[in-house]
Amino acid sequence: MTYLLHELRLFFIALQFFSRCPTPAWVGFEPIWLQQCARYFPAIGLFIGTFAGLVLWLALWVWPPAVAVGLSMAASVWMTGGFHEDGWADTCDGLGGSVSRERALTIMKDSRIGSYGSLGLILMLGLKAAALLALVEASPELAALLTIWAHGTSRAAPVWLMHSLSYAGDAEHAKAKPLATQADGLTLSVAFAWVMAAGLGLLVLMPQLLPSLMFALLSAAGLTLYMQGWLDRRLGGYTGDNLGATQQVVELGVLLSFLALLNVF
Repeated sequence: MTYLLHELRLFFIALQFFSRCPTPAWVGFEPIWLQQCARYFPAIGLFIGTFAGLVLWLALWVWPPAVAVGLSMAASVWMTGGFHEDGWADTCDGLGGSVSRERALTIMKDSRIGSYGSLGLILMLGLKAAALLALVEASPELAALLTIWAHGTSRAAPVWLMHSLSYAGDAEHAKAKPLATQADGLTLSVAFAWVMAAGLGLLVLMPQLLPSLMFALLSAAGLTLYMQGWLDRRLGGYTGDNLGATQQVVELGVLLSFLALLNVF
């Protein structure tokens, strides 16, 4: 019972950190819990994706597909406070140019957005909207379900980075210091288990998606490993902004993977 209560606390800590959702007062907080709760990142992604997918599904009953997609994306950004999008923009600013490691880390700490960050956000959100719109036109039900799955799956990628790389910034002055510590094997295994469970749930509803799902998983793995190698070369590790950027890249990647196979077959 004590173990289950602790795991529930970790879930709520992750929910509180990555969304606007309030948590019960009894949850409390210990700094180490912020690192341990990484195992529930995909679960939080599924929660946020369900909210965005529900908005998409309901909006399609009232508005044209383009408006419904925009509202769904706005809902997910509102739910997270643009947490991951901000990390993507900062990463684009820091690593978009040919600057030194130290200069890149300094740029990513700057709260102001630059030209690389602006372009990165425009392209990321534009491509995501275009992909979702095309999926809606193919199948509204599929688009809603993939919104959920993509949000959940993409949030396992940062856990992999936390397990495989060292923290590149100043860990003592990190905004969320526990996230600057390495994720252990158990945390990584639980995060991957959430992804597998979500995939099985998707296949139960739409068994015909097995080839597309496998291709999307391979794409997610490939993009995660690419981000790992890129960050290792440029920074010698990761920062919190890079975790958010990786989530955005993988989320877009799995949507494009599904869309590519739909167009081919």
